[in-house]
Amino acid sequence: MANPPRITRVRLVPAPGQDREKGLIGWLSFRLPGGLLIDGVTLRRTLDGRLALSFPARRDGRGAEHPILRPVSAEVRAAIERQVLEQLGYLNGEGAA
Repeated sequence: MANPPRITRVRLVPAPGQDREKGLIGWLSFRLPGGLLIDGVTLRRTLDGRLALSFPARRDGRGAEHPILRPVSAEVRAAIERQVLEQLGYLNGEGAA
C-alpha cells in the first residue's frame, strides 16, 4: 500500500455501561487530510476480544446495508485502526478498553 491516510484529532465518546457490556466501546470522530472529518465510526470489542472499528452504513427499505464510508482494502482498514487505537492509547496500554 502507498502511504496510509494520516489520522488526526481522534475523539471518543464512550458508550453507556449497558452498551459496553455488549461490546460497544464508543463512537469515534477523526480527521483525514484534505479537511475531511469522519464521524459516526464505532469502536467495538469483538467476541474474540479484539478491538475493531465499524464504519457507518445505512439500511434501505429491504434491510440491505449500504456503506456510507469504508476503507478500500483490508490493508487500509488495518492502518486506520492502528492509528486510531494508538492515538487513543489502546496500543500502548493506556486506553480503558
